[in-house]
Amino acid sequence: MSKKKPVSNHQIAGNKKAYHDYFIEEHFEAGLSLQGWEVKSLRAGRAHLKESYVLLRDNEAFLFGCHLSPLTSASTHVDADPTRTRKLLLHREEIDRLVGAVERKGYALIPLALYWKHNRAKLDIGLARGKKEYDKRATEKDRDWNRDKQRLMRER
Repeated sequence: MSKKKPVSNHQIAGNKKAYHDYFIEEHFEAGLSLQGWEVKSLRAGRAHLKESYVLLRDNEAFLFGCHLSPLTSASTHVDADPTRTRKLLLHREEIDRLVGAVERKGYALIPLALYWKHNRAKLDIGLARGKKEYDKRATEKDRDWNRDKQRLMRER
């Protein structure tokens, strides 16, 4: 339950578009319940979070829409479903807090990054509020101004 984004240099997949479409208010780290072939494809870096989302059902968290491409050599005896629903492993207090924020305050749960931490696959989940069109324009304007400011400082 930290405010800061977890730092990892073993990132498997990221979701850059989430930062464009949402204000990320809080970060949560969740474990993933995976099958063997999924772990092998994660090790090969074959994951996509672009269209995925997190839902809370029956006081449990699930990851929907995350695409893990199966390796041809790893999943010969298993019928692999690349976009199957995966259970997220969170503490009860974290789930209760997320349920309150999502149902009462209208927040969304967005997967931000998939990474390795101590040889375990972890998912960075953002408690997010949607941006309006004018918020996106303001963010882009600030980013352009900071880029121009850095360019002007370098020219001096």
